[in-house]
Amino acid sequence: MYYFYVKLNYGDTSFSLELPPERLLAVVRAAAPPSQQKPDELIADALDGCEPILRTFNPGEKVVIVTSDITRYTGSEIYLPLLVERLNGAGIRDEDIEIVIALGIHRRQTEHEHKKIVGSLWGRIKVVDHDCDDPGKLVYLGKTGNGIEVEINRRVAEAARVILTGTIGYHYFAGFGGGRKSILPGVASRKSCMASHFAVLNPAPGAGKNPLAATGVLAGNPVHQAMEEACALVAPSFILNTVLSPDKRIIAAFAGGWREAHLAGCEFYAERFSYPIHERADLVVVSCGGFPKDINFIQAHKSMEYGSQALKEGGVMILLAQCRDGYGNATFFNWFRFKELGAFEAELRRNYEINGQTAYSTLQKAQRFRVVLVSDLPPEEVTAMGMIPVSSLTEAMGKVEVMLPADYTAYVIPEGGTVLPVPVTNM
Repeated sequence: MYYFYVKLNYGDTSFSLELPPERLLAVVRAAAPPSQQKPDELIADALDGCEPILRTFNPGEKVVIVTSDITRYTGSEIYLPLLVERLNGAGIRDEDIEIVIALGIHRRQTEHEHKKIVGSLWGRIKVVDHDCDDPGKLVYLGKTGNGIEVEINRRVAEAARVILTGTIGYHYFAGFGGGRKSILPGVASRKSCMASHFAVLNPAPGAGKNPLAATGVLAGNPVHQAMEEACALVAPSFILNTVLSPDKRIIAAFAGGWREAHLAGCEFYAERFSYPIHERADLVVVSCGGFPKDINFIQAHKSMEYGSQALKEGGVMILLAQCRDGYGNATFFNWFRFKELGAFEAELRRNYEINGQTAYSTLQKAQRFRVVLVSDLPPEEVTAMGMIPVSSLTEAMGKVEVMLPADYTAYVIPEGGTVLPVPVTNM
């Protein structure tokens, strides 16, 4: 018998998967060819389109640049110096420029991390971390249409000019990252961050998750809408967002109006990082792509979410996610004391946590499908999360053999956190 072989990364190592070729529907990969331009050329071309805006800047105006923290690589060490060079050309002095790191509710950055983020600007341009919990450093701007009170970083609110930077990629309930997300949750209060994420749930108790709060969806998405309305209260001068390849190289850059440039970047990303499927499979074997994409389960959940789009109802998923750092949050596993989705949702509405939302989404999929998790997590905890624990891909394939029909079909996804399977027919 002939077999199809593919290597799947796991932590710092890899497993080899072999499947009969007649069982394999496709190896799902992004269609993102490398750019013919160097990263600095892509950034420069994008910023050329912002020259009319930059000509309206006045010497002496305070300019704040918002950029992502170390958990989201964006190419900032490349684009921030080029952006500051343009600001200098517009008459803005270094001492009137400040970089605010959009931590959301994440931890403060170390000096080493600041250096990695700002590159050659270190020691030249002031860099500060956003603090979501310090009332003295926050300003109330107003409410969104769905009642979210928008409190943001005082430095950002009081700047004469605000420029948002970051990267565009899929987000499992905001649709896409980048753009408006630099404001909410990026530089918002903890209360505002939680409220914006809570919008993923339908308003009525027990009504579950809004189906439009989904990966790759902007139209009608209540989370995206809240983020856009919050961003409009700040009215940034422009944005600069990158698009990265699976190996974190800049392949495109978008700059200009914060709505228009972001939408153009999202359309570009969706064209290259979605994979059309004409039928769902009985089995999906998905790797996060290895370290650091599978450093913890919260990171790995993204691959689980995207891969599930290619799976038949009740089908089987093998998820390769080493999770060497555990879950990624101290309270994440505690949520799995709830085994019934209704009780889980009720508690989430009473005591909302962003990581609780990820746990809820995990349990939903664990109950819709049969999920075999290859990881370093304690087996008894994986079982408590509703999944089947194994320690190798060979063991996983042995487990699923009895779960699948003899004529099963399969997709293999080597970079699960990057590519989104998208049904192209009504299945």
